[in-house]
Amino acid sequence: MKVVTVTGYKPMEMGIFKEDDPRVTVIKAAIQKRLIQLIEEEGLEWVIVSGQMGVELWTAEVVLDLKETYDIQIAIFPPFENQDSRWPDNLKEKYQELTFVVDFYKPLYEGDYKGAYQFRAKNMWLIDKSDACLILMDEEFQGSSKYFYEYAKKADNYEILLITPMDLEDVVEEMRMANPDYWG
Repeated sequence: MKVVTVTGYKPMEMGIFKEDDPRVTVIKAAIQKRLIQLIEEEGLEWVIVSGQMGVELWTAEVVLDLKETYDIQIAIFPPFENQDSRWPDNLKEKYQELTFVVDFYKPLYEGDYKGAYQFRAKNMWLIDKSDACLILMDEEFQGSSKYFYEYAKKADNYEILLITPMDLEDVVEEMRMANPDYWG
């Protein structure tokens, strides 16, 4: 497995409205844990995202941190230019900074949003260009991730890896146990 697409919820789908929400740290830790496994056990070389706010931007940040230790690369392929045009200013700024520091950045369509077909095409393109996907999602409450998930399920020989609410709980417990005061 050389290339994996990572996607998942947008922040508001998880009730996260500030980047300093403690849940963001947990989500990033869960993403990092799974990506390290894929790097060390599967030889993962590239992580690709569309750059949507939430899980995908956090993934880009995680991969940029992992580059200090691992030979891993990150690419952002938004469905169209200016996908961040209606985002809050702080997320718009983060997105624009990330587009300059990732290993590769290229919108799939030139120009601004034209229609929902761009999102469908983005999902199919990301699946076509990757060996597997990693989705942060609860199968009972799929949110906007359901569209990508449905396309992924139809793809031949395409591995779907999930980060579930149970995985997030495990990460919380690991973080608590890593605190020296936990054992005191």
